[in-house]
Amino acid sequence: MASLWFIYLITLICICATLKYLLSSNNNKKTSKLPPGPLNIPILSSLQWLRRSISDFEPILKNLHSKYGPIITLQIGHSKTIFIASSNLAHQALIQNGASFAARPPAPETSKFISSNQHNIVSSSYGSLWRLLRRNISYQILHPSKFKSYSPSRKRVLQTLINNLKTQSESCTLPILVGDHFQYAIFSLLVLMCFGEKLDEEKIKEIQSMLRALLLGFSRFDILNFFPRLGKILFKNLWRELYQLRSNLEDVLLPLIKARQESHVHQKNHQEDDQKSVDVVAYVDTLLNLELPDEGGRKFDEHEIVTLCIEILNAGTDTTATALQWIMANLVKHQDIQSKLVDEIKQVLALKSTDDDDNEIKEEDVEKMPYLKAVVLEGLRRHPPGHFLFPHAVTEDVNLDGYVIPKDATVNFMVAEIGWDPKLWKDPMEFKPERFLSGGEAGSEELFDITGTREIKMLPFGAGRRICPGVNLALLHLGYFVANLVREFEWTVGIGEEVDLSEKQEFFVVMKNPPFVHISPRRIK
Repeated sequence: MASLWFIYLITLICICATLKYLLSSNNNKKTSKLPPGPLNIPILSSLQWLRRSISDFEPILKNLHSKYGPIITLQIGHSKTIFIASSNLAHQALIQNGASFAARPPAPETSKFISSNQHNIVSSSYGSLWRLLRRNISYQILHPSKFKSYSPSRKRVLQTLINNLKTQSESCTLPILVGDHFQYAIFSLLVLMCFGEKLDEEKIKEIQSMLRALLLGFSRFDILNFFPRLGKILFKNLWRELYQLRSNLEDVLLPLIKARQESHVHQKNHQEDDQKSVDVVAYVDTLLNLELPDEGGRKFDEHEIVTLCIEILNAGTDTTATALQWIMANLVKHQDIQSKLVDEIKQVLALKSTDDDDNEIKEEDVEKMPYLKAVVLEGLRRHPPGHFLFPHAVTEDVNLDGYVIPKDATVNFMVAEIGWDPKLWKDPMEFKPERFLSGGEAGSEELFDITGTREIKMLPFGAGRRICPGVNLALLHLGYFVANLVREFEWTVGIGEEVDLSEKQEFFVVMKNPPFVHISPRRIK
């Protein structure tokens, strides 16, 4: 009943807002210079879009782009929302006008609550807080010079993953699903990078379960963002549920943060007596003494530190694990590509010292494997985990190809459309790693610029000032795990079975029907 009254209230406000818009629209001289789009009547057109789920929103945008061109305008809420599906326009915006497009739109109420009022890297406004957080994670955790300190952890996680796959495949003769194994492996590695501690499996899975419940179920709370003050009355049980999800996460993460803090206090007080150093610099370590420049130099409170931990665990896990599953599915589907990768693995292993009994493909080996890197890049092009970048906001009026992108407009970049553009890629829907080798349309895996600084041909990590700070770590993890999984096992499906590459929208774009695969030991000497 409350929902019905809420809809009536929205409808009444829609009518008032529409009349106001129609009376004032003639005075807006910039409207005619906006990128084209369907009739923009505020709120009424917003309801048209808000009725759509994110899974069927993308086909509608594709149809609009085919009608109006690579840049279109929609009126969603009170904001002009621009959608860009052109690599050239994306480069103009994100690189050539990077500072103007580096802001974020105001977060909805539910996102503000989860992000501690946008006190994280993804959603914080373009300013001193964002610079502080970005600089901290980029230099303290995600700089390539820091990767080596996590090598033992990567090796341990890889071995656990291999053992789990072996155990499951040997326990039955049926093919197995591997996606959950990939998720757990990447997540356990990110937990160690975040908290600096090797947690037991039960604790890792407890944290993982809570975070996935929040991530996958977050869209359920979208209705709370419309007239939030009234919503807290009409939907108080739903708000209570969101509060409880956050509280549960704090209950499990705060003890880990406090334990790390106490460990550092103890180490500082016993520095002369205790020569044992912390094995790795954990992300939490770097946050404890950061001072917020615009807030009197205060330090982050424990709730804000929880928020930043949630951010790195979610962002670092789901994108990488999703991409890993897509890449491995394509290697199962395209046995010729898997064979070429095996040949490159054999070449690398043949160059190792005869005294080296370890057949692991190490981080330094990944850098010497152009076909492996081409497979990873093609996986990210063909199956980007996110089909849209996080929304950007414009800080001043900007001219793009004769159109005015007005100040405060929200701008969305269509990652999949750019990566699948037939003007940039031949047979774009085919999985062809050779694109990224010498002679391919990308040039070569060494010359290809994944950051988009020179030109944009794909955007799996974004580009410009808001590019994902974890791009190098993600590429390392994908190359490392793909190479060692193929080194260890032969990956196939049953005779007559096919790998279905259909998509499903969750928080990221995942496989609708993940393949059941046969894995068997691969003998490489």
